[in-house]
Amino acid sequence: MKEKEYEFKGLLVNGFLMLFLLLAVIGLSIYFAVATQATLVIVICSLCIFFAMVFCFGFRMLEPNEGMVMLFFGKYRGTLTKVGFYWVCFLYSSKRVSMRARNLNVEPIKVNDKTGNPIMIGQILVWKLKDTYKAMFEIDSQTMASGGASVSVTVSNRMRAFESFVKVQSDAALREVAGLYSYDDNDDSQSGELTLRSGGEEINVILLQKLNDRLAMSGLEVIEARINYLAYSPEIAAVMLRRQQAAAIIAAREKIVEGAVSMVKMALDRLSEEEIVDLDNDKKASMVSNLLVVLCADDAAQPVVNTGTLYN
Repeated sequence: MKEKEYEFKGLLVNGFLMLFLLLAVIGLSIYFAVATQATLVIVICSLCIFFAMVFCFGFRMLEPNEGMVMLFFGKYRGTLTKVGFYWVCFLYSSKRVSMRARNLNVEPIKVNDKTGNPIMIGQILVWKLKDTYKAMFEIDSQTMASGGASVSVTVSNRMRAFESFVKVQSDAALREVAGLYSYDDNDDSQSGELTLRSGGEEINVILLQKLNDRLAMSGLEVIEARINYLAYSPEIAAVMLRRQQAAAIIAAREKIVEGAVSMVKMALDRLSEEEIVDLDNDKKASMVSNLLVVLCADDAAQPVVNTGTLYN
């Protein structure tokens, strides 16, 4: 059966009480050794002082959202998470870890979207350590933290190693998600296809799921993941900008024509309903042409006074 994280259940004594007892043992040993001057008593008192000093290696202190992985000659014996000052058997070795939430700003990377367009995409993560056993023993955090050298590993080095692991996996997950969707809907804005640009929260949820799937083996958890940078790659940015501008111009023209047609129709209907003037088909066609030119033109129309008949 695969071992999992569990709470440390070994001997756990209040640190202040144990400190008082050890100081009392040292003080009394010195007193009796000086007072009696007997060789046997001096030897016993020296041994008491020696063991009291050895017992001092058992003191442990934990702050909120910290943990200690307890090992007994290399065997996992649980994780100590109780906040406070304690004494445990000095034969236990411990590895301190932080379980506080941390930010990770992933620099934009170049990837190809679903259609093959190169894009720049970045993300920001909030992550924390969830399972101390997996984090310490399922991935090689010791080697990553020490850089391969046989040196003691501090908490900060160990957490930087975890952060490095998260960064590598986040890059892989980001590339995977970016390859599943297009940057934007190039063909039809009404198609309803999910894109990186319009997906918003849906894309973030998918990215979060992909990240946690990859980090499940490591005991690390991403609390929140958001895309904070999205743009076309510089080599195609200018071309795509022109395409977006063209699409915007076409959409604006469609709106203008739609509005102009509705206004012309309204004008003809009002003239007919209120019997202001009786227009035949030729006059209506001429009126429609003039109104559409005025309403759809980019510049202000210049009126021309017709001094002849309507047909001249």
